[in-house]
Amino acid sequence: MTNMANTTDERAERAERSDGKMVKMEVDYSSTVDLRIPECERMAKEGKLQEAVEGLLSLEKQTRTASDMVSTSRILVAVVQMCHEAKDWDALNENIMLLSKRRSQLKQAVAKMVQECYKYVDEVSDLAIKLRLIDTLRTVTAGKIYVEIERARLTKTLANIKEQSGDVKEAASILQELQVETYGSMEKKEKVEFILEQMRLCIAVKDYIRTQIISKKINTKFFQEDGSEELKLKYYNLMIQVDQHEGSYLSICKHFRAIYDTPCILEDNAKWQQALKSVVLYVILAPYDNEQSDLVHRINTDKKLEELPKYRYAVLKTPELSLSSFGIFR
Repeated sequence: MTNMANTTDERAERAERSDGKMVKMEVDYSSTVDLRIPECERMAKEGKLQEAVEGLLSLEKQTRTASDMVSTSRILVAVVQMCHEAKDWDALNENIMLLSKRRSQLKQAVAKMVQECYKYVDEVSDLAIKLRLIDTLRTVTAGKIYVEIERARLTKTLANIKEQSGDVKEAASILQELQVETYGSMEKKEKVEFILEQMRLCIAVKDYIRTQIISKKINTKFFQEDGSEELKLKYYNLMIQVDQHEGSYLSICKHFRAIYDTPCILEDNAKWQQALKSVVLYVILAPYDNEQSDLVHRINTDKKLEELPKYRYAVLKTPELSLSSFGIFR
């Protein structure tokens, strides 16, 4: 074996093939790849893209067969980069499909290629080209856990495009296919962002039952974490819309109370006053029962209510109030 392709202990990483089989690198092609990629990049810049790609594809077969995950990843990324730089979108889409479907392809290499191509989606201004690239990437990521985050983000981008074009129903349908709550590799905050977007689109198409179901995927304890205030407010405002449709006044009162108890709301006089007023109005609207009565007493202990005398009076008189009593707020 030449020094261009040596077996080494240092690079003997374990890789996983598309069939799930774990393999160990047999040959290190890093030196060969170090030479071949710059050569092919030069060819591509000279207008010989096809020749350059073919030069890397022949080497890719060797690195893949030898389970050299790092070298295979470098080659896959280099191929799509050359196609992108040449603005040859047909070649880009074709090679994404080809490389992802090659026999016993290494999962890590496909993931690196997909992550590289994901960057191109936002860069493309031509809608037809963008949609085709999204479709290609969604096709090669379908059912692959190791690229589930990229697929989710691509799906969200596609849903945004559909919504902007006026097809809100299709946007909602596309986003509903994602079960991000099961994604072990996705950060909790991003999961919540996705679920909130699913809720928003369901409300937009007036699918309130599905919105309720989706909302249960969010553990509201998450909103106690730092940096979650914006998502918390978005969640409770969406829930208010759902419960307004259902006429669930006590639930709406609780949602406004959660909004009111948010630090950024309490720091703003106008915002906390509006939130607290809404808490009072909806607890009065709610049918009398033990839960409503208990909530009235808890609201009445809030010292800030003293700054809203009419509303404090309303809370004190809640058992005696009826809808005809709302003149006190005028």
